[in-house]
Order: sequence, then structure tokens, then C-alpha cells
Amino acid sequence: MASVTSLTASVHQRLADALSAALPEAGSADPLLRRSDRADFQANGILALAKKAKANPRELATQVVARVESGDVIKDIEVSGPGFLNITITDKAITENLAARYEDGERLGVPLAENPGTTVIDYAQPNVAKEMHVGHLRSAVIGDAVVQILEFTGESVVRRHHIGDWGTQFGMLIQYLIEHPHELDHKGAAEVSGEEAMSNLNRLYKAARTLFDSDEEFKTRARRRVVDLQAGEPETLAMWQKFVDESKIYFYSVFDKLDMDIRDPDVVGESGYNDMLDETCRLLEESGVAVRSDGALCVFFDDVKGPDGNPVPLIVKKSDGGYGYAATDLSAIRDRVFNLKANTLVYVVDARQSLHFKMVFETARRAGWLSDDVQAQQLAFGTVLGKDGKPFKTREGETVRLVDLLDEAIERATAVVREKDTLGQLSEEEISERGTQVGIGAVKYADLSTSANRDYKFDLDQMVSLNGDTSVYLQYAYARIQSILRKAGEVRPAAHLELELAPAERELGLHLDRFAETITEVADEYAPHKLAAYLYQLASLYTTFYSECPVLKADTPAQIENRLFLCDFTARTLHQGMALLGIRTPERL
Repeated sequence: MASVTSLTASVHQRLADALSAALPEAGSADPLLRRSDRADFQANGILALAKKAKANPRELATQVVARVESGDVIKDIEVSGPGFLNITITDKAITENLAARYEDGERLGVPLAENPGTTVIDYAQPNVAKEMHVGHLRSAVIGDAVVQILEFTGESVVRRHHIGDWGTQFGMLIQYLIEHPHELDHKGAAEVSGEEAMSNLNRLYKAARTLFDSDEEFKTRARRRVVDLQAGEPETLAMWQKFVDESKIYFYSVFDKLDMDIRDPDVVGESGYNDMLDETCRLLEESGVAVRSDGALCVFFDDVKGPDGNPVPLIVKKSDGGYGYAATDLSAIRDRVFNLKANTLVYVVDARQSLHFKMVFETARRAGWLSDDVQAQQLAFGTVLGKDGKPFKTREGETVRLVDLLDEAIERATAVVREKDTLGQLSEEEISERGTQVGIGAVKYADLSTSANRDYKFDLDQMVSLNGDTSVYLQYAYARIQSILRKAGEVRPAAHLELELAPAERELGLHLDRFAETITEVADEYAPHKLAAYLYQLASLYTTFYSECPVLKADTPAQIENRLFLCDFTARTLHQGMALLGIRTPERL
């Protein structure tokens, strides 16, 4: 792949060179370049430099302008106000840059990271034998987008789904299944649906819970069963595995509906670290990182205190010999750093668990498992709220089932697709397929277009709206371009460097050129919402271009081809950008 230097980088370099020549003592100074509504770019770094050098900013700006190499890229540069520089790019430079990116196929001139490493991303962590609810949505959607984006930049990504598949509740479930051995049997040879698997598990869970709460003898047997489970007794483990397998049928059906690729080897639950727990505790105690307190193995922190002012420790091993989440999380860090050779660990976990992870990471640092070369961070996310701004619940005050939510989104989107198909061009099958892609896209986009650490309102009416910042708006922009390209028939998109560009063409072109910079920034910051914002702005600029610049009825054949080129480039960028967010772009809508 030929690396394409962005227009921002080209202008930045020319200004930095001119600045160094005008003010050698400043060394390599930053011109502070940004997009502007007064010109293509504005540089306002001269004010600070002039202040430092005790020079007159306007005079320094004039000296810089005199030294800027203009011509092929910079068409015009002028001093404005107290010493800002307004810079206009040549039309040819815009078209030339886009042509070079266009030649690069799917990558669109987006460079690979200079020093890619290995990142382990921990996301989509449902619990065995429990229904997935709206709270599970964000971890899955945000995690999946970050995986796609990092892989696109060349990072080696290891996915980890740390499912809740261990703990005392399994004693009750396993004991019940041993006493009622056919509760999870599948009738007939047909494949079991996710709904069916979950209703089997729900039924069993409720029955076991009722018995556990009402029958002391069963309760005693269930508690003994926990000891057997932790000791790895074969019959107990075989029954436990049945719960895990049944739950996976259900999980995978939900992830499939979310159009997410979850692979079996990536599912390493809490149980996957059982063999390491003893050693983790021993290493922490021997190194003095953890100490005994009231019989429990604890790690203390100066800055973590309870309401009473007493320190609140991270409990690695309880006084009864049981292990807490901390032991599992710390063992997982050891596995990810020493076995998977990760440089970076990212945890896509609810912001309410921030204190736990802060303590876990600090403990791992003290133990030497995390270092300057191996970083861990939580990508914390906020809560999904209902339209009323309160945590999202059903009318009965229950937690909302994720499947119900997705089904309703698909239903609403299908109605929108059917309504828009006024000419009846789509078959029922196509309407259903597009409805699913639009509905799931709407749910993902609403989540990803909000900064992860903020709460957001789940409002389906807004999500499937054709107007405003929604995925449907972006999907329709893409489908509209495909329709234009089909109508063009034999006329192929082609860049014409000699053409003058209309204002809307220039704006669109300059924004298209920023795709690569945006991807780099989004990957560095784990910020999918910045990619969503970029794509929404792209679709908006395209809408303006489409209304101001006739494509197939342009003045000359060269202009038609050049505008088709801008259309096709926009479509490719929308398609690639949406794919990185995990959203489909149907060819027709």
C-alpha cells in the first residue's frame, strides 16, 4: 500500500518549515493547524511563539508567509487578525490526494500503525444460566467496534469474553439437575433455538431457587455441591458443563442477532483461571503486595477508604478460603501478559466497576505484572436510560431483555423500510433483510455515537428516524449513491485533476481526506464515537454536495466523471467506516 500524506499533514509540514526558517530559535514549532470556516485551514500557533520570542505576531506571521512554499498544495495564504494565518488549498491538490487514496482499494490510504502490538480486549461478558439484558448491550457493541478498528490499523487483537461461569449459585443448579436429570434434555434431533435454551435454563433456575429457599436439606446438599465443584469432582463438572453449553446456545443466538462474530476459543470464563488462583495468591503474599487481615488476604490502598474513614481493601481470598473476583481478574492479567504476550489490556466494563478495576490494576502493577511496557485500562461505559432519563426498565420495573429490545428495533426499522419502498421494488424477503440491518444498525449507532463514558437514552423512535444523527441517515446516503452509480451505466467514476471544484465539492473532498487521520485518532483513544461523528458529517456534506452539484447532469463529461468519483469515494468511506462500527450498508433501501 502506498502511504498517502494527508493535506493537513502537507500544509502542517510546509508551515512548520517556514516557521523554523523565520524563527530559528523556536526549533520545530507547531503551527497549530485546524480546519476553518474562513478558509480551508487556519494556523494560530504564531501568537504563542511570538509572545515567547517577544516578537510582533503580525510581523512574524508576515515573515512566515514570505517563506511558505506555495504552488502545488497551497494556493493562497494570508495574515488575519492579530497573527492568524488563513490557508487555501489548490483544487488540484484535493483531487490528487483523493485519487491516490482511491487507488488504494478498501484501505482508502489509511496507513497501518507504525508500531503495532498485541491488545487483549475483554468485552461482552454475559453470565451462564442468566438472561442477557439491556446492560449487556454496551460492552458487546463498544468492544466489537474497538476490535474492528484496532485490527484495521494492524494491531494484533485477542478477544476475550470473560463470562460469569463460576460461583456458589452453581451448587444449587447442579444439585437440582442431578436430582432432576432430564430438565435440560433436548427433544428431537432438531437444533435448539437460543430462546428455547434460555427458557430451559430459566425454568430450571426458578425451580432450583424455590427448592433452595424452602427445603433446608436441599440447601445443605447444594452447598456441599459447591465444594465438589471447586474440587473438580467429575460428575459435578459434567453437570456444570451442561449449563455452560446450554447458555452458549443462547449467547450465540443473541450475538448472531447483533451481527457480531463471537468465536468459541475467545470465550474464557471465570473458570478458565481456576488453576492459577492459588499461585496468584501465593505470589501476592510472598511479595508483600497482599497481607492477611482478619483471616482474609487483602491489598490496601492509601486513597481508598470507606464512609467511616477506614481503608477498604481489595479482598483476593476470603477468610473462609473462597476466592473473590479479584483473584480471578488478577490471574487473568497474568495469563494475558505472560501467556498471550499482550502489551495492552482493555476492559470494556460498566463505569460502576471503576473502583474495582483501579484496585486490581494497581495491585498488578505492584506485583510487577503490569509495567511501563504493559498497560491496562478500563474503557468504562455509562448506563442505558429510558426516555424518562432513568435507568431503562420495563413497565413492571423489570430489567429489559436484550432480545426483546433488538426484536422491537428490527420491527420498527422494517416498517420504515417498507414505508420508503413506495414503488414496491423490494421483495418481502429483501424488506425483512434490510429491516434487520437497519434495526440492528440503529441500536449500535445510537450506542456508539455517544461517548462511551456518558449515559444515553434508548429511544427507538429517534434511532430509526431518517433525519438527524442516526445510522439510517447514513445508510440512506450510501444507498442513494449506489443508485446514482447504477444510473450512470457505462460512465465510470474518474478523477480529473484539471477541474475547478465547486465549494460543496471542496468541502466534501477535504473531509474525505481526513478519514485516515480520524481512524488513527479513534484507534489511539478507543473512541468509536469520533468515527460516528466523522461519518455523520460526511453524510451531511454529501447531502449538501448532492443538492448543489448535479452529478449525471453536470456541464461536461469530465465533470460528470469527477462527480461520480466523489460519489463513489464517499460511498466507499461510508461503507468502510460503518463496517468498523459493526454496521451494514445495504446497496438498496
